[in-house]
Amino acid sequence: MLTLYDTTLRDGMQAEGFALSVADKLRVARRLDQLGIRFVEGGWPGANPKDEEFFRQVRGMDLTQAKVVAFCATRRAGRPAAQDPMLAPVVAAGTQWVTVFGKSWDLQVTEGLRTTAAENLAMIADTIAHLREQGKRVLYDAEHWFDGFHSDRDFALATLRAAQQTGAEWLVLCDTNGGTLPHDVAAMVAAVKQEFPDAALGIHTHNDSGVAEANAIAAVQAGVTMVQGTLNGYGERCGNANLCTLIPNLQLKMGLPCVPASALGQLTAIAREVSELANVAPNERAPYIGLSAFAHKGGVHVSAVQRNPRTYEHIPPETVGNHRRIVVSDQSGLSNVLAKAQDFGLVLAKGDPASQILLQRLKELEHLGYQFEAAEASFELLMREALGLRPRFFQLAGFQVHYDADDRGRLLALATVKLVVKGETQLTAAEGNGPVAALDAALRKALEVFYPAIARFHLADYKVRILNGDRGTAANTRVLIESSNGEQRWSTVGVSENIIAASYQALVEGLEYGLMLAQVPGL
Repeated sequence: MLTLYDTTLRDGMQAEGFALSVADKLRVARRLDQLGIRFVEGGWPGANPKDEEFFRQVRGMDLTQAKVVAFCATRRAGRPAAQDPMLAPVVAAGTQWVTVFGKSWDLQVTEGLRTTAAENLAMIADTIAHLREQGKRVLYDAEHWFDGFHSDRDFALATLRAAQQTGAEWLVLCDTNGGTLPHDVAAMVAAVKQEFPDAALGIHTHNDSGVAEANAIAAVQAGVTMVQGTLNGYGERCGNANLCTLIPNLQLKMGLPCVPASALGQLTAIAREVSELANVAPNERAPYIGLSAFAHKGGVHVSAVQRNPRTYEHIPPETVGNHRRIVVSDQSGLSNVLAKAQDFGLVLAKGDPASQILLQRLKELEHLGYQFEAAEASFELLMREALGLRPRFFQLAGFQVHYDADDRGRLLALATVKLVVKGETQLTAAEGNGPVAALDAALRKALEVFYPAIARFHLADYKVRILNGDRGTAANTRVLIESSNGEQRWSTVGVSENIIAASYQALVEGLEYGLMLAQVPGL
């Protein structure tokens, strides 16, 4: 069985725009343990207060199989490891395992550390020996190993030998710059296997050349038994090898067990949960776990996949916890519409006149700029309207938006909405830092009295696209709004020459759909 090592909580945290609180990190560690990851790298003790607090709190967690790992560099040049203050917090973190990274590339030794090759080898050996004396088990990350091997093969191999001889139980070859290609990774790993036939080898790849996962697979084929990576491929620059792609490739395609089969079905949920915790939009086109990974849009595809999913799906989506989606657009045929109705739990027969009316309406709206493949909530409302099943919660009587300056000269949007709810006319106003925020606040203010469930709704994402920029300020604008109730997400769309009107349409449909999900009875 291959050993998986996750570094989302350390290397992933170095991704631009990616951040987790201590509570978030603890939650991710728990999920990684449930997924069946053997090693979870928690961070660098002493590097920052967050990591120190994480290691303090994680000691109280009852993890079933994952081993939390502390990370650190080799000691500083010219100072014994026992006297290096950097290593004291690493020892105090209380983990059984520590990962030490050291230099493999002569350029990094002379330019980065500004020391000699001999001192670098001593730094590796002394650090590992010191940690072993403190009762730690050690993994050694050979940083820039492939660049180092290419530059000076003998020196790169000597760094591994120094680590192994002083007690490192794993030798992990790191493509730190992400510039190596799969055929070179395979050849260099094979060379290491020949030099260290009994060593336990690992691979750590970055995606700067777009081949992080391919490099990891090439290394496995050449003999490594540990694969390092991050959830969703988070990491510095272009990211790390994506475990959400590697795990199913290794386990399902190559027959190399990585995680329990029962845990594989949690992969999609865990990947999306981490993206939510980090407030990073998930990659909808990610292999296996992306929203579009099993989405079918072309009419021929939809018709075929309904007869036999294998025609256009390389695995059953449920295997990794994902699901099939039938996407509707102006490329759709009647089979798309019928399949979508089934997804929504609606009864729509092929011979029903409503199906052809709906298909024609879909194509007309897409021609105007609507995009229902990214706004399935709006399409379900459209479909329910065609079938006479759309719930009505209120009627719009009008709205206005204008700006007022506060006492510091800042412009604040003020929105006024007029609605009829359950026979009562509601006229409310609210401020926001922009017109959409003000409209959202005014709508909520008018509706929460009648529909308390709205208090749980919030805007999760807001996107604007100009559809025909050659028309200048008269261009059509498409607004996509993603809403959430804390447990579910849904997307709605609005299109208009007026961006405020488009936003209002998407906002209103988002509220309507949320109330429908909450099973609030309509008027």
